[in-house]
Amino acid sequence: MPNEGLLKKYASLAVRTGINIEKGQLLVIRASVNDHEFVELCVKEAYEAGAGKVSVVWNDENISHMSYEYETTESLSFVPDWVVERTRYQQERGAAFLTIDSETPGLMADIDQDKLQTVRLEYMKRMKPFQAYTMNNIGQWCIIALPGKKWAKKVFPEKGEDEAVDALWEAILQAVRINEDNDPVAEWKAHDEELMRHCKLLNEYNFDRLHFVSELGTDLYVGLVKDHVWSGGGNYSKGGTFFNANIPTEEVFCMPDRNRVDGKVFASKPLSHAGKVIEDFWFSFKDGIVIDYGAKKEKDALTKLLDTDEGSRHLGEVALISYDSPISNQNILYFNTLFDENASCHLALGRCYPENIKGGEEMSEEELLSHGGNQSMNHVDFMFGTKEMRVTGIENDGTEVEIFRNGNFVI
Repeated sequence: MPNEGLLKKYASLAVRTGINIEKGQLLVIRASVNDHEFVELCVKEAYEAGAGKVSVVWNDENISHMSYEYETTESLSFVPDWVVERTRYQQERGAAFLTIDSETPGLMADIDQDKLQTVRLEYMKRMKPFQAYTMNNIGQWCIIALPGKKWAKKVFPEKGEDEAVDALWEAILQAVRINEDNDPVAEWKAHDEELMRHCKLLNEYNFDRLHFVSELGTDLYVGLVKDHVWSGGGNYSKGGTFFNANIPTEEVFCMPDRNRVDGKVFASKPLSHAGKVIEDFWFSFKDGIVIDYGAKKEKDALTKLLDTDEGSRHLGEVALISYDSPISNQNILYFNTLFDENASCHLALGRCYPENIKGGEEMSEEELLSHGGNQSMNHVDFMFGTKEMRVTGIENDGTEVEIFRNGNFVI
């Protein structure tokens, strides 16, 4: 367990750099009951930074598992009005949302897939009107993570429980740029500036499409939407507040044209999704659609993901991350997308981020679709970057520009 000074630095980073709470603003924290001590630090930090009110929504993954084990699908699928109205109230108040993740990868592996999928779909349908609040950066939001005991043992199975937790704490703090001697808020400011430098250069090239080739067999063309915008580092909320949605982050990302993706892509890391860990999987695309796929483990979970809705078979994000980067160099498989996606170039099945096209945050879903942006209830990242990844940018006149060589940026 880190000392109190490091924990306070992490809480400060989450509140002041992640959320960047405004004076008088409502902050909603979603967290596990197991993390109550750290949540208390975040609550205190938020009030000291000027938050008007802090509300905590607690969860317990073991109780959630028991609910899925014993309740009927009908009971679990019911979303009461008060849950909907609570979210409506929070968003209408202009709340910021901090999610503290410590869930166990694969916790729901023994639960029936159909049950999981049905419950997930019903919840997503009921809450769909509120999805744009974060996807369109209307208000600030941030996701961070703390090591749960079962998660730590999954990452470090050879260690005892306490030793595994300590090791995961050390890895997480390193990944989010916190140590005894630094000012993480200042360090993150410099980090954001470097990511935005890459974005500026990629935006100046204005590539028509990207070509990815890797030693795993990936050979994929990803078309980019017209008037696309590369983003990375922090974002601005609709009210003009600068925030960091993911801590950590190492990516610069853009909007694929949902109809212009062709070829085959092999995942380079497992995907923890809907309580399952999907391993050694691949997709074949034609005209933007997944037409074939496979997985050595949990293929059924992949099928459920792809069959969620029509948009789940199209891409909504393409992200570039150097193989030689802080999280990648740890050589740790976290089984958690927040970290694993920042160790590798990745793609996302499902909904696009409107910020990745000029004027996108003011567009309706129909307008985004007409410009090639994807729509879906899902947004699921998977990793495909490798040590030998080559990425070529292709301009509108066919000129090719090398972006990545041996897994790293060369521009």
